[in-house]
Amino acid sequence: MSAIQPTLVIRPAEPVDALTWRELYRQYGEFYQTSLDEDVLDRVWNWLLDAGHPLNAILAIAPDNTMVGLAHYRAFSETLLGRDAGFLDDLFVSPAQRDKGVGRALINGVAKIAKARGWPFVRWITAEDNAPARRLYDDVGAKTHWVTYELNLAD
Repeated sequence: MSAIQPTLVIRPAEPVDALTWRELYRQYGEFYQTSLDEDVLDRVWNWLLDAGHPLNAILAIAPDNTMVGLAHYRAFSETLLGRDAGFLDDLFVSPAQRDKGVGRALINGVAKIAKARGWPFVRWITAEDNAPARRLYDDVGAKTHWVTYELNLAD
């Protein structure tokens, strides 16, 4: 992995980011073979800008002002500790910017926010076959022994 670009900026999402965020988030959906329609994109973007909604976003902005990555995160109630912890819902880096430290910078950005909020940890999941992401995750975090299940309630 090459060193992170020294002028990469990690910052919260702002209203001006709407169009570029939509394109990057569409690519994230495509990666997971999910087509994101305009209603979903509108809803998630509105969540990210709503200070009353738990979902937040930080973005990676390259020196040329191009958005090259995103991370969506939120607090969740960790009942065994009786306190909030962090959950990283989505992490995506533009394919052309992978292996340049962008994903690591976004995770570090979420970790910095988590520390400021007093969260004891940040947790996330990924697809078992997402080997490139798992290499990064194995380096920055610890794989847990938890197995994830999902009960599909759609008709």
